[in-house]
Amino acid sequence: MSASILIVDDEDAILTSLRSILEDEGYQVSVASNGTEALRAYTTDPPDLTMLDIWMPEMDGLETLRRVKQLVPTAQVVMMSGHGSIETAVKAIKLGAYDYIEKPLSLENVTLRVKHALEQHRLEQENRTLKTKVQRKFELVGTSPAMDRLRQLIETAGPTNSRVLIGGENGTGKELVARAIHAHSARADHPFVAVNCAAIPETLIESELFGHEKGSFSGATSMKRGQFEQADGGTLFLDEIGDMSLSTQAKVLRALQEQQFTRVGGTKLMKVDVRVLAASNKDLEKEIEKGQFREDLYYRLNVVPIVVPPLRARREDIPALVRHFLHVHADEQGLRIKEVSPDAMAVFQQYDWPGNIRELRNVIERLMIMVPGAVIDGPQATTALPGRAAQPASTAGQPASPLFTQRYESLRDARNAFEKEYIARKLREHHWNISRTAEDLQIERSHLHRKIKLLDVEMRPEG
Repeated sequence: MSASILIVDDEDAILTSLRSILEDEGYQVSVASNGTEALRAYTTDPPDLTMLDIWMPEMDGLETLRRVKQLVPTAQVVMMSGHGSIETAVKAIKLGAYDYIEKPLSLENVTLRVKHALEQHRLEQENRTLKTKVQRKFELVGTSPAMDRLRQLIETAGPTNSRVLIGGENGTGKELVARAIHAHSARADHPFVAVNCAAIPETLIESELFGHEKGSFSGATSMKRGQFEQADGGTLFLDEIGDMSLSTQAKVLRALQEQQFTRVGGTKLMKVDVRVLAASNKDLEKEIEKGQFREDLYYRLNVVPIVVPPLRARREDIPALVRHFLHVHADEQGLRIKEVSPDAMAVFQQYDWPGNIRELRNVIERLMIMVPGAVIDGPQATTALPGRAAQPASTAGQPASPLFTQRYESLRDARNAFEKEYIARKLREHHWNISRTAEDLQIERSHLHRKIKLLDVEMRPEG
């Protein structure tokens, strides 16, 4: 679809000529003869770009621009004037105009400026979309009392420069908490750098954190900036710090104390301004007793302790988390949003989630991909949690599906059992009509025939 452009000018000749030029370039063009008409256009169908004359009676272009920006802060506006000055141009840019063109207008100049303005507008829209996706991906979801307390701690600790030690089981979202603390700090516009200490080999972690000089060890073919340098001015998140060796702990402690370090193989002191947040799923006090963690480093990091609750301690948040992950996976993979039936949600809420939020996310992703229909039901939810989900209470006096209680040797057996029951139910719903059933399942008729044969689905037409 071609871009839409609004031309605002009190001279009919300008409106006519500009409209003709831009329509020849393939744009959708509308016109307005004054600022009031322009504002009306922004309240109904905002254009991708506005060409706005400065000198107009009643409401001039600068006032129109100011009001347009109040209505649509992201509006892309190019100002035009035949009596302009540097002062006027500067004022227009300060009010949010993208560009300023002097009259008389030339064909080549107009088309080039319009092209650049629209390209910039497209890039800004893409950037906003990506930021929204990132924010959704790292959003803390839930309104339970446990989450309310967690948010209060984040809002209290965030604006300070204090170090925070984040505890909690695997998969509870410790990195999300660290990112939220960073977002609430004065460093929010600076880098957030996350390091998983458990995932880096002991021989490389010092280089990863502090960088190295060229030739400092075998394979060091060039200089490398470490994570402390990359996080300068921002936040460094050390995840699973309990898995860090004692020798590396000593170097991290020194860097925290002095806010300076040397690269591996180097002699120059590198000074940085970094806020360090750390996390661990281990009980670090017990690790200290076992001699596996430095007590002095623990007290350096544990200025503000925050413990992230496990998912089983906030079951009331599960419906919101399920809906959140449905939207996340739909956006990431271009899938249609599915609904979750009440019995499926009951399965989710009764399960203990030993893998916490990470496990829930993976289960929802699996169901988004594997479930053929538009609704995730109880048997499907149970199949995604083989042998572990609690049996939901019967509804309307009917016993729960045997799929909830049947034990299976493998996930494949459980999936086949679910598919057999699900296909049989859909066939009954459509009175054993293969075409309508295949359409409902969003698969080819030939595929459905193969499934019926493979799973030995009994065909028993009613009546």
